[in-house]
Amino acid sequence: MTPVSSKLYADDVSLLMVLIDTNPFFWNSAQSTLPFSKFLTHVLAFLNSILLLNQMNQVVVIAAGYNSCGYIFDSSDPQNQNKRAEDLLHKLEEFVDNDQELCREESVDGPGFSLLSGSLSMALCYIQRVFRTVPLHPQPRILCLHGSPDGPGQYVAIMNSIFSAQRSMVPIDSCVLGAQHSAFLQQASYITGGVYLKPQIFDGLFQYLSTVFATDLHSRCFLQLPKPAGVDFRASCFCHKNTIDMGYICSVCLSIFCKHQKKCSTCGSVFGQAQTQNSSTTPDRKMKMPVDG
Repeated sequence: MTPVSSKLYADDVSLLMVLIDTNPFFWNSAQSTLPFSKFLTHVLAFLNSILLLNQMNQVVVIAAGYNSCGYIFDSSDPQNQNKRAEDLLHKLEEFVDNDQELCREESVDGPGFSLLSGSLSMALCYIQRVFRTVPLHPQPRILCLHGSPDGPGQYVAIMNSIFSAQRSMVPIDSCVLGAQHSAFLQQASYITGGVYLKPQIFDGLFQYLSTVFATDLHSRCFLQLPKPAGVDFRASCFCHKNTIDMGYICSVCLSIFCKHQKKCSTCGSVFGQAQTQNSSTTPDRKMKMPVDG
């Protein structure tokens, strides 16, 4: 793959992929602290500031629901040049309605989780399309505005997206709006060299976005950006989708299990029996008896 740095317009030109969590189950629970309408007000002001910093900057917004994902805004589209906010809000409303009309009782993990893996995959596909079709392009990066809890069933897909972003030199920034930290996004920002932030005051969300995530990758070398105190590197088992500290790993496909299995559910490899250190597994040895002289 051709290095990204050889195709750039300039160091301060950015291609920002913004992933917005539209899961209604999360926003209904966060209605008292951060209403969705107020959240969109902060996001729209942030997107306008990105486009005002440099006329060559590009912003693409992807919505992540609990049933589907979709592109809702692209600043490079000529149709979005005049009424950016109106077009974004209109497409976002259509996406939310279509997402609810899919009539699926549960998503990949359940109604409380959003499709973070799908939105990451769409963002990376868009970036790769820009790499291959445009001879010169801005510096790409991904910003996840996420609030729903981590979906254990998406662990493999999310990790594949993280490693793909790392190989393409695409940082993943994370702004977590939920009550708890996101282990998936902590790993994503740490592995790809992005910034992880969990705002403490939602009324100042625009200030967090503009001071931390509006800076281009070249300017970050001269700034002291927040760093996470610790990263949760625990994995989720493939059998029960639970986060585990220790487990069993298939040596063929690297699937993780919380308990010993007779057969790998992913690749079908047959596992051996777990060996225990006891007297039955050690060879018999003759004891030397003293001889009376």
